[in-house]
Amino acid sequence: MTLAGGLLLAGNAMASGPVLKGRVESDGRALQGVVVSDGYNCVLTDECGCFEFEAFPDSRFVFVSTPSGYLPPVQDGSVPVFYQEIGGSDRYDFSLKENPADDTRHVVFVQSDVQLIAEENLEVYGRLLQDLMDYRDGFDGADIFGLECGDIVGDTPSLFAPYRKAASVLQMPVYRAIGNHDMDYYGRTFETSYTTFGNNFGPACYSFNRGRVHYIVINNNFYIGRDYFYMGYVDEKTFHWLEQDLSHVPEGNIVILAMHMPSRLTVDRRPFAYDYGNLADQTVNASALHELLKPYNTHIISGHMHYNLNICFNETLMEHNTAAVCGTWWCTEVCLDGTPAGYGVYTVDGDEVEWLYKSSGYPDDYQARAYLPGASGEYPDAVIANVWNYDPLWKVEWCENGKVMGEMEKFTGHDPYAARMCMDKTRIKYEWIGPTQTEHLFRAVPQDPSAEISVRITDRFGNVYTAPASELVYP
Repeated sequence: MTLAGGLLLAGNAMASGPVLKGRVESDGRALQGVVVSDGYNCVLTDECGCFEFEAFPDSRFVFVSTPSGYLPPVQDGSVPVFYQEIGGSDRYDFSLKENPADDTRHVVFVQSDVQLIAEENLEVYGRLLQDLMDYRDGFDGADIFGLECGDIVGDTPSLFAPYRKAASVLQMPVYRAIGNHDMDYYGRTFETSYTTFGNNFGPACYSFNRGRVHYIVINNNFYIGRDYFYMGYVDEKTFHWLEQDLSHVPEGNIVILAMHMPSRLTVDRRPFAYDYGNLADQTVNASALHELLKPYNTHIISGHMHYNLNICFNETLMEHNTAAVCGTWWCTEVCLDGTPAGYGVYTVDGDEVEWLYKSSGYPDDYQARAYLPGASGEYPDAVIANVWNYDPLWKVEWCENGKVMGEMEKFTGHDPYAARMCMDKTRIKYEWIGPTQTEHLFRAVPQDPSAEISVRITDRFGNVYTAPASELVYP
C-alpha cells in the first residue's frame, strides 16, 4: 500500500502508528504555533500549546522544532534535548525556556569530522575545544551554539560517551548531524544504521529556529545494506518531512541546512558514474534537494571531504564544505588540501550572514599560507598562496616590499606543505593517504625575487588579510 510521498508499507492493510499527544510550554505558559514532528509528519500546537497526531509507523522520536526566542534543555553540557523517544509515555510534553539573549543576532560554531579513532585523540581535540572557547569569549553576551557536520567518531561507537564528556566543557547546545563513520554497519538495511547515533543524540533529521533563520539537520549517508558501503543520498521519507517542515518557513527566509556528505563539489552537476567512489563523496540526488530549497536563501554546511571548499551555485544557494577537526586523521593538524584543522564561525545579524574559517591555534586573521618561489615543484618560480576559505567574491593579490603588484592567478594543484606532509610516512601511518588537489591555490611570478613578498587577501565582506610569504618549512 502506498502512503503520501510514495512510501510503501507491506501487507494488505495500512499499518498505523501510536497517537502522539502532548503540550509545549515555557514556564507554564502555552506556546502556540510550534512545529512538532515525528520525522515524517509535522503539526502545529494549538492555542493551548497542545498537539495530537498519529505517528508514522517506524518513527522513533517525537520532537519540537524549537521556535525563535526559546531554547531546549541541554544534557551533558552540549546535547540539546528537543526530542523524546516514542513508546516511553502516554504523553509527550515539552518545556522550553526563554532565550535570555536576542537571537536575531547569533553566532554558530561549526565543526566537522572530529572522527575520534582512539581515546588518545581526545587530548588534541581538547586543545581545539579550548581554542574555540577562547575565541567564543570575544562574543560576550551573544546567543551562541554549535553545529557539527558528522563523523563524530571513526567507526568506533564506544567513543561516543568519551566524546560527549569532552564536549561537555562547551556548556552550549551543539546540534549534530550523523556521518557515515557514525553509522551502524553490517545491518540488513539503511533503517538499522542510525540506531546508536539516536541513542546518543536523538533524531538524525530535525530542525530548529534562531532569530530569522531556520536551521535543518538531515542524514544523507545512505547505508546500502552490505558491509561498510554507503552512498550520498536523501531518501523519500526525509524529502516528505522536509516538504512539511519548510511549509512553515516563509519564502525568502534564510535556511541553513547541515549534513555530512556534500551535496555537490562542483557548481555544475558532474557526469554520473555508477561506482563506489562517485557514490561516496557527494549526494547523488542533490538536484532534488536544491530544487526544494529554491524559494529560500540557503547555506548548506557539510563535511566529509577533510578539506575546505566554498561552492556558489547561484545567488540564493551556497555550500560550505568544512575542513576536518582531526586534520589528517589525527596524524597531523593539517588537512589534505593544506587547510589547518579548525572550525567555521558564522555570525548572523537579522537577515545578514557572515562567516570565516578559524584555524585552531592561530588568530582569526590567519586566512592563508604563502610560500616563496621554490616551494612548488609544479611552479618553482612562483609565489604560491593557499587561501582555504576562498570563494569567487574574494580577491588575492601579491605585494613586493609592501606595494600591490596585481592579482594572483587561481589554479588547481597540491598545497606544497600538504604534499610534503603526505610523503612523511613516520607521521602518516595510513598507506591510502595522499594530498588532495584543491582549487583555492594562487600563483604569481614576482618581478623582484629579492623583494619582501606578501599576499594581500580581501574577502567578500571587505576584510583585508596579509600573509607574509616564507620558505616551505616542514618539521
